[in-house]
Amino acid sequence: MEKYALLASLQAKPGKERDVEDFLRSAEPLAKQEPGTVRWYAFRTGPAMFGIFDTFADEPAREAHLNGEIAKALMAKSEELLVETPQIDKLEILASKEG
Repeated sequence: MEKYALLASLQAKPGKERDVEDFLRSAEPLAKQEPGTVRWYAFRTGPAMFGIFDTFADEPAREAHLNGEIAKALMAKSEELLVETPQIDKLEILASKEG
């Protein structure tokens, strides 16, 4: 079971909503290449609000993801696409249901 997770909240600048959506879709192949990332989700919660939720079996995998290609690309694009720097919270998974 994954015990560690990240939740990133992103607010697109006006007119940049499609660009944020495209960026998130383009990050999926990078997430698939990360051996320590168990699950990775990009989602939209409103017209300009987006997020990323991902899970990890251990802390080293989570830290590797935080220093990986998706994080680097997101930070490089954040000033252009986002209202503010992404809010990233480290989560501890207490329980889950599979299947």
